[in-house]
Amino acid sequence: NQLIGLESAAPEDGFLVCLPENPKYANHLGTVHGSALLAVAEAGSGEFLLRNFGHIKGFVPVVRKIEAKFRKPASGRVSSRCSLAQDVVVGWASELVSRGRLSASIPIEVVDSKGVVVSAVVEWFISNGNANA
Repeated sequence: NQLIGLESAAPEDGFLVCLPENPKYANHLGTVHGSALLAVAEAGSGEFLLRNFGHIKGFVPVVRKIEAKFRKPASGRVSSRCSLAQDVVVGWASELVSRGRLSASIPIEVVDSKGVVVSAVVEWFISNGNANA
């Protein structure tokens, strides 16, 4: 994430991570490259997991799959957010503690400076270190 240039976003703004506006992230059309958008989605989902499960001893998340839908080209600064219901998070935490593992699909929105949204779902396999995966 440091190599790519991702930055932490202010939680009070509702965002997880962001990628600043920079021509180096542009594709041949001058919009944000798809791989950069996916990096923001993946890192945002990882930050969401850390904020919600990072306190669990032995917490080990691994990405299994990423699906994204590019409706319109994104431009400028892009930031990720997740609006997963708290009861889902609580259920996942309970499952992780009781079973020692969990498969979780995190819905992420990557939003550009003009409000264009790229939606993605990042599926994670999470272990608490005690499960035989």
